[in-house]
Amino acid sequence: MKHQSCLLVLVTIAAASLACNHQNQSTDSSFSRSTAENSTTSTKGTIGVSLMTLTNPFFKVIGDTITAEALPHGYNTVVLGANEDAVKQTSQVKDFIVTRVSAIVLAPYDSHGIGPVIAEANEAGIPVFTVDNGCLSPDGKVVCHVATDNLQGGEQAGHAMIECLGEQGGKIAILDHKLTQSCIDRVTGFKKVLNQHNETADNPIEVVSELKSGGNRQTGYASTQDILQSHPDIVGVFAINDPSALGAHAAIDEDGKLEQIVIIGFDGQPEGKKAIRDGKIFADPIQFPDRMAKMTVDIILRHFDGETVKSEVLIPTELYRKADADADESL
Repeated sequence: MKHQSCLLVLVTIAAASLACNHQNQSTDSSFSRSTAENSTTSTKGTIGVSLMTLTNPFFKVIGDTITAEALPHGYNTVVLGANEDAVKQTSQVKDFIVTRVSAIVLAPYDSHGIGPVIAEANEAGIPVFTVDNGCLSPDGKVVCHVATDNLQGGEQAGHAMIECLGEQGGKIAILDHKLTQSCIDRVTGFKKVLNQHNETADNPIEVVSELKSGGNRQTGYASTQDILQSHPDIVGVFAINDPSALGAHAAIDEDGKLEQIVIIGFDGQPEGKKAIRDGKIFADPIQFPDRMAKMTVDIILRHFDGETVKSEVLIPTELYRKADADADESL
């Protein structure tokens, strides 16, 4: 009787586990083959999503929106965060391939290194889509890349820096993130506008330092500390996203140079918008993660229907200043 009771408990636990597997998932861990199979028993299939991180609210919005948009069309989603780890993201994609998901959506942490595993998905006949950040490797084929027009956003950041420093000029620094296509494009657009300005400016705006931001507050803070030690006379910082811009602000505040240095960010996350309202950041080219996610699902569904889709869809940015923040009812 004791053995029968134990068996009954195990069967009950297994049934509960199977029931849970039918729910959409949003987690940082990998999933098993049985999970994906069970999640598709009453649906058209599963879309596997691997984003560079889920700790950044920007990517959380992308994951949640893809899930919400896909479900009414009969598709479950498995949303995973790679924790800014290229090896972990590759493993997640391999799991998607093994479990035969219907499609894979990636925001690659390493735009160059993601290519080989995308090629594996291609060989398995699973369509791959990228969102926000693209693939720069020739090894894999992506059906469509949906992203912010990051080059345009970088240009807007450049114009914002000129708006602040146009007459006085001076030395500035950039907090970059060279692993990702999106951030590379932002810095390219930013420099393009500054170079054009400097051709005729009496007092040019000179980039004297470029250090990694990590896309997070901690690295942005540490790199800004290093910049301030090497170039104590800088008058501006362009950070490729809001977390790194806020890290820069903390370092500049600690060094007592808030009146000397202007900060331009990027993203327009709620935290970044509040920082603009409070005068910590001068301006942000803002992007729209929800629009990107909705467009990604729309492209996937059209691809499933046999429609030929564009290889790239870019969503424009908008420059957001303090006046916009003061009038923003969402804050």
